[in-house]
Amino acid sequence: MKHFSGLRVFTYEGPPLHWRSTQNENERKHFMACTKLPPIVEDLHNHAAAQLTELRVLLSGNAPSRPDPRRPGFFEVDGRDSVFYIFRYPSGCKVLLLGVWERDAVAEMAACAATAA
Repeated sequence: MKHFSGLRVFTYEGPPLHWRSTQNENERKHFMACTKLPPIVEDLHNHAAAQLTELRVLLSGNAPSRPDPRRPGFFEVDGRDSVFYIFRYPSGCKVLLLGVWERDAVAEMAACAATAA
C-alpha cells in the first residue's frame, strides 16, 4: 500500500508479483484508488468550535507537526494563531485534541535568532 498526498490510497489487487510470467488476461493486476477520510477529531476539554474546525482543516491539509520527544504519538500542530497539542492514534483514524494555546511571535523570533548566532 502506498500513500500519496491528496488523501488517496492505492492498493494492489491481484496475484503476487512473482506470478507475472504465468499471468493471463483474466488474472490482470488491478489498481484501485480510494479516498482516505481525514481523521476523526475528539475534543477532551470543550474547546471552541472554531478551534476544532481549524484543526480539522490543518489535518486534512497535511499540516506539518512536531512530535513530542518525551511522549510517542503526541504532536504539536501549528495553526495560524494557535498551536494544537494532539494525540494521534497509530491507525491514523482518530485524533484527540488535548490542548490549544496562542502562538507567541516574540518567542518564535527569539528562538530563530538564537539558532542563527
